[in-house]
Amino acid sequence: MPDIPEPGPSPAPIPWPTDPIRTERLVLREAGAGDRGRFVELFASPEVGVYVGGARPRGELERAMPAVPGQRPGLFVVDLDGVMIGMVTLDRQDAEHPGGGKAGLGYLFLPEAWGYGYAAEACAAALGWFAGVLPGEPVVLSTRTANERALRLAAKLGFTEVERFEAYRTEQWSGVWSPVTASG
Repeated sequence: MPDIPEPGPSPAPIPWPTDPIRTERLVLREAGAGDRGRFVELFASPEVGVYVGGARPRGELERAMPAVPGQRPGLFVVDLDGVMIGMVTLDRQDAEHPGGGKAGLGYLFLPEAWGYGYAAEACAAALGWFAGVLPGEPVVLSTRTANERALRLAAKLGFTEVERFEAYRTEQWSGVWSPVTASG
């Protein structure tokens, strides 16, 4: 009988900042009760839903969404002038997901915030913060290959393609970002 290798150490949990992260134009912060309506808009948006499995019915969201949605480690509300315009997530990926066990970057922005560079600014800030608290740890990102804007943003942020695979009945792209290679 062959030896079964012992599993490696579990990845470190992702700590969470005690203070908001500020950029030139944005604040990445915890969710609050005042963000509930914007979360409903985000998940009900047909434009946003195109690349994330579809928009959810507004009435269903209004009934099911907690009073303070998104209040958990791993989720930053992206705030512009006191108003939520999107969200950025950094979560450990499930074992069956490409890059399983690694931190995964995700983001969603309201259509009104598209085209101004806010996603790039917010994701770069989140990645910079992450590199400071877990130096050298890579981050993965997956998106549909049909989402050209997301692919351009991944390249701009320094993600490099690792693989393409089929999921959700469409081709997906998976890339990795490493603070060692991203910074130089």
